[in-house]
Amino acid sequence: MSNTLSASTLLAVPLAPLVGSALAGILGTAFGGNVFGRRASHSATILGVLVAFVLSAMTLVDVMNGARFNATIYEWMVVGGLKMEIGFLVDGLTAMMMVVVTFVSLMVHIYTMGYMEEDAGYNRFFAYISLFTFSMLMLVMSNNLLQLFFGWEAVGLVSYLLIGFWYNKPTAIFANMKAFLVNRVGDFGFILGIGLIVAYAGTLNYGEVFAKADQLGGITFPGTTWMLVTVICICLFIGAMGKSAQFPLHVWLPDSMEGPTPISALIHAATMVTAGIFMVARMSPLFEMSDTALNFILVIGAITALFMGFLGIIQNDIKRVVAYSTLSQLGYMTVALGVSAYSVAVFHLMTHAFFKALLFLAAGSVIMGMHHNQDIRWMGAVRKYMPITWITSLLGTLALIGTPLFSGFYSKDSIIEAVHFSNLPGSGFAYFAVLAGVFVTSFYSFRLYFLVFHGQERYDQNPDAHHDDHHGGHDDHAHHGDGKPHESPWVVTLPLVLLAVPSVFIGYLTIESMVFGDFFKDAIFINAEAHPALSKFAEIFHGPMAMALHAFSTPPLYLALAGAVSAWYMYLINPAVPAAIGRALKPVITVLENKYYLDWFNENVLAKGARGLGIGLWKGGDRGVIEGGVVNASWKLIGLISGVVRRFQTGFLYHYAFMMLVGVLLLMTWFVWLAK
Repeated sequence: MSNTLSASTLLAVPLAPLVGSALAGILGTAFGGNVFGRRASHSATILGVLVAFVLSAMTLVDVMNGARFNATIYEWMVVGGLKMEIGFLVDGLTAMMMVVVTFVSLMVHIYTMGYMEEDAGYNRFFAYISLFTFSMLMLVMSNNLLQLFFGWEAVGLVSYLLIGFWYNKPTAIFANMKAFLVNRVGDFGFILGIGLIVAYAGTLNYGEVFAKADQLGGITFPGTTWMLVTVICICLFIGAMGKSAQFPLHVWLPDSMEGPTPISALIHAATMVTAGIFMVARMSPLFEMSDTALNFILVIGAITALFMGFLGIIQNDIKRVVAYSTLSQLGYMTVALGVSAYSVAVFHLMTHAFFKALLFLAAGSVIMGMHHNQDIRWMGAVRKYMPITWITSLLGTLALIGTPLFSGFYSKDSIIEAVHFSNLPGSGFAYFAVLAGVFVTSFYSFRLYFLVFHGQERYDQNPDAHHDDHHGGHDDHAHHGDGKPHESPWVVTLPLVLLAVPSVFIGYLTIESMVFGDFFKDAIFINAEAHPALSKFAEIFHGPMAMALHAFSTPPLYLALAGAVSAWYMYLINPAVPAAIGRALKPVITVLENKYYLDWFNENVLAKGARGLGIGLWKGGDRGVIEGGVVNASWKLIGLISGVVRRFQTGFLYHYAFMMLVGVLLLMTWFVWLAK
C-alpha cells in the first residue's frame, strides 16, 4: 500500500457536501426557481454527505495502515515570502475528525427528514447543514492557519444562519446575534495569535511553524517580560474559548437551543464546539512550551466543567439540560488539554460526539412525540409510548455519566486520572472540579431521564399546551387521537440506533490505540519530562477490561451512582425533597436561575458601557473633535482669513503701490535690525 493518500480523493471529501448544499440552496429555493422539490433537495445533500463519509472512512483505514498526506492543493497568493494557500494535512487526528464529522452529519441529515418534515424552510435547512459539513471538513483538514481561520469563520457563519433559522421568532434572532457577537470576541484573540505567529515565524504552514517552535520559545514579547509563545498560546486559546464555549464566553451556547434540534446535535454538541479542542491539540508543539498557558487552560476548563454542570440541575427545558451538559463536557476536554493529555481530550471529543448527538436527537424525538412540548415537568412515563427513544436515551445517559464499559467511561475516567497525575499549580482545583462534576453530571442526567421516561404521566397537565419548538410550523402531531405521546418515524429512530452503537462500544475498542498507542504519534507532541501526567497514567493502564474492573475501587463510579440514586429518590420516590431544598437554598437557586448573572453583566455593564463609549466617541470625538474641531473649524478659519485678505484686494493701482512701499519699508527695517 502507498504511504501517500490521493489528493483528488481528499478533495472530494469536502466538495461533495458543498455540491449538495449548492444544489439544495440554489435549485431548491426561490432564488433558483424552486427547480428541486423536497425529495431532490434532501437526496442531493444526503448523497453528498454519504460520499464524504465513505471516503473519510476509507481514508481512516489507510491512515491506520501508515498513509499520510501533507501538501498544497491550491496556491492563492504570495505576499513577500508569505504563502497563502489551500492545503490538506491528513494524519490520525485529521482522519478521526473527518469520520466523526461526516458520520454525525449523515445521521443528522437522515433525522432531519422526519424532524423538519412540516417546515416551510425544509430545502434551505438541508442546504445550511451541508454547507456546515463542508466548512467543518475544511477546518479539520487544513495544513495552514489561513485555511484553519477560513473554516473557523465559516462554521461560525453557518451557525449564525442555523440558530436564527426561524427568523420570524424574536428569541431565535436574539440568540443568533448573541452567538455571533460572543464568538467575535473569541475570534479577535484567535486572529491576534495567528498574526503573532506570522509576524515572528513568517509562515502560515503548520509544519514550518512547528519547526520554529524552539525559536519562538526563546523570544520575549516586546515591552514585557512575558514569553512570546505564552502570549501566542493564550490568544489562540481565547479563540477556542469562544468557539468551544468556555467560561466566560459560554453564554451563547444555551441560547442557541432556539434553533431546530438537529443543529443542536450537529453543531452544538458534536462538531463545531469541538473545533477549539481540535485546534489546541493540533497546536500542541506550541502549547507544550508554556506552562502558564497550560495552567490557564486547565483552570478555565475546570470552572466550565463544574459550574456549567450546576446550571444543568435547575433547567426544565429538555434541550437546555443537554446544552449545559455539553458545556460541562467541553470543560472536561479543556481540562485534559491543560494537563497535556491532548490524546485524551480528543478521545473524549470523539466519544462525546456520538453519545451527545444521540442525546440531542433523542430529545428532539421526545419533543416530537410530546407534540412539541419541551418542558420536562410536563412529561413522565414516556417510555411506554416511545420504546426506541427510551432505550437509546438510556444508553446515551449511561455513556454520559461514565458507566464502566460504555464509551464515556473510558474517556471521562482517563481525564480524571490524567488530572490526578498532573504537576501544574491548578491541578488540585481541577481534580476537585472534575470529580465533583461526576456527581453533578449523573444527577442532572438522571433527573431528566426519570422526569421524562418514568413516574406518572403529566403531559395532560401542561399549562402551556401549545409550546411549539417548530415556530411557525404546522404541528399536526397535536391531533393524533387522544394526544398521547407516540414513537417517532423511522427516519428519526434509525439515527438514534446507529448513534447508540458507538456510544456503547467505541471507547472500549479504541482507547488503547488512541490514548496509549501510536495513533496520534505524528499529530500530537508532548514534553513528557515537563508534563508527565499521561505517561504516569499509561503506567497503570492494563487494558480496557482491567480499567473497567478497576473503576469499582475508585471514587468516580460511586459518585456517579450517588448522583443517579439521588435523582431517583428526589424525583420518583419523594418529589417533595427538591422543593424543600429549593426553599432552603433560595439565594443559591436564584444565582443559578440567573446563570451567575453573566448575561446581566454583559447586557448592563459591557453592552451599556460599550454603548456609552460609542456615544461618547460619536459626540465628543466625531461630532466634537473631527466635525467641529477639524472639519468645521478649518472652513471657518479659511473663511475668516479670506474675509481679511479680500479687503486688501481693492482693484485700485495706488493701493497696491502703497502696499509695495510699506513692504519695502518693513524689509529695510528688518535688515537694519539684523545688522545691529
